[in-house]
Amino acid sequence: MIPDILSSTEEERREYIKRRFRCISDCDMCGLCTVFRGKDPEHAYHDYIVGVRDFMEVSADYR
Repeated sequence: MIPDILSSTEEERREYIKRRFRCISDCDMCGLCTVFRGKDPEHAYHDYIVGVRDFMEVSADYR
């Protein structure tokens, strides 16, 4: 379940992003680097992690 920005801590949201977008060191199989345009997922989801925008809003930036 995606931690809601109103009822979770910054650390809980950071851990969620780390778990959800874990690097598997095989870019041909994963594609996360391409999706996030070379950004680390924590950097890409910074607004979500700090509670400025919800997860789906940030995700829409990378569709």
